[in-house]
Amino acid sequence: MNTSSKLKAWVESAAVLLALIALWWLASHLQWISKVFLPTPESTVASLVEGLIQGDLLNFTLATVLRMTLGWGLATALGVGLGALIGSSETVRAWIQPTLELLRPMPASAMLPLAIAIFGLSSGMVLFVVAFGAMWPVLLATVHGFAAMHVRLKEVSQALQLSRSAFVVKLGLPNALPDILAGMRLSLTVSLIVSVVGEMIASQPGLGQAILLAARSFRSSELFAGVMLLGLIGFVTNTGLGLAEKRFLSYQGH
Repeated sequence: MNTSSKLKAWVESAAVLLALIALWWLASHLQWISKVFLPTPESTVASLVEGLIQGDLLNFTLATVLRMTLGWGLATALGVGLGALIGSSETVRAWIQPTLELLRPMPASAMLPLAIAIFGLSSGMVLFVVAFGAMWPVLLATVHGFAAMHVRLKEVSQALQLSRSAFVVKLGLPNALPDILAGMRLSLTVSLIVSVVGEMIASQPGLGQAILLAARSFRSSELFAGVMLLGLIGFVTNTGLGLAEKRFLSYQGH
């Protein structure tokens, strides 16, 4: 995509966003929906600024980002490690994959009662659920990357009599890296979602708790401010990881 096409895409995206904000402004100011449930954009921005400067919103945001990052890091380590083990060994695949196929369709929210029973309503419980929910995109991407490896590479590893660990490090992971990075981007989004849900249920400090308390108190402007922050966190982290992925893969290509 050339520069003019990228600029056109950005302008069109900005136009859609501005149109949605204008619709929001009209709906709130013309009382299409009561301001108890739909605050004006101005009051939402005012609550956002006030919460970040004078309130606890900044601390809540940092807590959510830290929880999301820790869960994502743990999920990435588990997903890559387990995926490489399954992808490089037919024996391990035969033993473990049926169990994983049983667990994979299970939503992370279904693990909450089990996590609460084990860890209680604690930050460790939320971290466990975040890691469980965010692990699957990385795990499946890693297994797919190993499965898509050219047969000649496997023949080369056998001819060189590489150990399984050497095969994974020197051939398997570099070949699966594009899939792994794509899985990590999806995993980051999942970790943010599950972090917020866990904070709401476990009453842990974070944006999830802040949004829930604002909703219970009918403080709609604070609720929308928290939602805006979640959207901003998701956008910034996904964009940053996407740029890092492109740069890393371009270096790898050279």
